[in-house]
Parts: sequence; C-alpha cells; structure tokens
Amino acid sequence: MTKPSAEPASLDPKGLFREAYRIEGLDASQCRSIFLDWALSAPMDFDTDAALSTLLAQYGPQFPDHPMTQVLCDGLSGGARPKRRGGWRSRPREPLTDLGSGQSSGQNGES
Repeated sequence: MTKPSAEPASLDPKGLFREAYRIEGLDASQCRSIFLDWALSAPMDFDTDAALSTLLAQYGPQFPDHPMTQVLCDGLSGGARPKRRGGWRSRPREPLTDLGSGQSSGQNGES
C-alpha cells in the first residue's frame, strides 16, 4: 500500500478538503459528496486510513464542528460491513401451480 506523504498537496491534490473547510454553510451531504470524489480519485494502493488521519489532524482541531470533520471521522472509522438486504428469498412468492391441472397447489382445491 502506498504510504501518503504528509504534504497536504499529496493528500488532497485537487484541494477538495481545503476548499470544503473554506465554504460557508456546507452541509453533511455535500461533505460526503466531496469525500466520495476524493476517495474515487485516490490510487488503488493508496493508504486512505493514513491520509484521513493526517487530514483530520490538520483540519480537525481548527474546525471541530464542521461537517467535513465528522465525515473524515466517519471515513476513518469505516462503515459497517454491508449486509444482504433482499434478493429472491425475501420477496413473497405465489404458490406453485400444478402444471397438469392448472390449479394452485396451496389453495385447498379452489380455482
């Protein structure tokens, strides 16, 4: 994994975090969007945890109540492992029909 340099320009080459902290009235959803842009543009072997720690150490003390600080903390803590939420097993199914008689197998002989 590539260890990020401590230089802010290498951690934030587009200046996304620097600008986010300068924008007045930025909300959490906009900060998450900025974070996602940064994460998607990072190289595959980039050590994001180390970069986030450095960015948080750089901006966190100055802006403890800024929504981007919370987003950086959330990114550092990692998300919950995604769980399967559905698929064919979670959907209600119609009873199977008897192909020979055309009746449903679970409807007590009603057609």
